[in-house]
Amino acid sequence: MKTLILNGSPRENGDTASLIREIMRKLPGECKVVDAYRCGISPCVDCRYCREHDGCAIRDEMQEVYEYIQECDNILIASPVYFSELTGKLLDLGSRLQTYYCAAAFRKEKPIAKEKKGAVILVGGGDGHMDKAYSTACILLHHMNCHAVHDLVFSHHTNEVPATEDADAIRGTDSIVSFFVN
Repeated sequence: MKTLILNGSPRENGDTASLIREIMRKLPGECKVVDAYRCGISPCVDCRYCREHDGCAIRDEMQEVYEYIQECDNILIASPVYFSELTGKLLDLGSRLQTYYCAAAFRKEKPIAKEKKGAVILVGGGDGHMDKAYSTACILLHHMNCHAVHDLVFSHHTNEVPATEDADAIRGTDSIVSFFVN
């Protein structure tokens, strides 16, 4: 089993990272973590290359991510929530999924043959809403051919309680692992 984890957090040891570690500790198989703040992936520049060609004109670390998307079984999107949305760097990375949209919409191709399971973990201090960020994450998962998506797992009061002490969030990570494995 292979799992792709898209980490949208700027903090290497923050609450989002702690929940990712919980998942990785329990999940069998291989995990590839793409750290949106530390990877060499540029955002889409709307060059429209992918309207007529497979892949992306930008040659960077996203090429490895495209390969892993093709072969993985599960995809997890994990992010803090800033102003009720995924982080900007994660959205930059997500914009590069435009190639999959264009394959389907313009070239009438199915860019990813293998269906996957998807899940979303969101973390926040508590003054925003999770709905928009979850909706955006689900759209990204859909474009990566995730047909089954786990219910949202979140830790929404990390200003007062660290995510690792949020019993609901920890139970949620267990539920994601079970969903991915079965």
